[in-house]
Amino acid sequence: MPPNLTVLEDRGVIAVTGADAATLLDGLVTNSLSRLGDGGAIHTGLLSPQGKILFDFFLFRTADGFLIDVAKDSMADFTKRLTFYRLRADVAFTDRSDSLVVAALWPEGNSVPGGVIAAPDPRCPDLGLRLILPAARIAEIPAESADRQAYDAHRIALGIPDAGRDYELADAFPHEALYDQLGSVDFKKGCFIGQEVVSRMQHRGTARKRTVRVRTSEPVEPGTEVKAGDATIGTVGSAGPETAIALLRLDRAGEAKAAGTPLTAGTATIELDFPDWLRLDPATGKPLA
Repeated sequence: MPPNLTVLEDRGVIAVTGADAATLLDGLVTNSLSRLGDGGAIHTGLLSPQGKILFDFFLFRTADGFLIDVAKDSMADFTKRLTFYRLRADVAFTDRSDSLVVAALWPEGNSVPGGVIAAPDPRCPDLGLRLILPAARIAEIPAESADRQAYDAHRIALGIPDAGRDYELADAFPHEALYDQLGSVDFKKGCFIGQEVVSRMQHRGTARKRTVRVRTSEPVEPGTEVKAGDATIGTVGSAGPETAIALLRLDRAGEAKAAGTPLTAGTATIELDFPDWLRLDPATGKPLA
């Protein structure tokens, strides 16, 4: 069967060019541009000084700089923030959303036409390819068109959280969004904005709240509170018929399980269902050795 192709209409594209582009970006974002090599993509974020995720995005290397794949509704604020940090650096930011679109090809396709920017989704290879291309070339991709609901079901089934759906920007720490599990933060790269807070959480193991995959006994509406008895311990984000992503206090979920107290979301009961790639202790939220 041919792969599926979903145009991610809520995503925009920013081109970053100039002699100082790599140096500027590498000093700001959570991930390391050295992981890009001669191609590919990285998933990363720009944090507040307090360590919270302000912008969640993907970076692609191009022949003349970089392309950023970011939520379209945050592009103006994102560009303004990048410009603030630019100072006298030789860097330019250009909105390319009028000519380029972002798409997901899943499972990974066998071939992509020349001139199309494509890379395995850096968060999880099973998500497929992340593409940036002119809208007029969508028809050239050998795939079946799939709507956003189908792509989100694919993402939820893999347990991958999505900014704005599963955690709120400006309110979540990278560990809560699983940056440490998805390869979205480099703890060895040196300084980036918010780095001290993120490193402290990593070394002290203080991240208790996590966005994790859960199984539900019946469909649950996004935004439904998750309870252990009468205590609220989290919130449901993206949700499918039997699977959802929930932002939970895992330590409290572990205490509930030990006490025999079921977790509920509305009238549904839920159970933690960690994918194989998620290396966390379900009782505490701490990374496994």
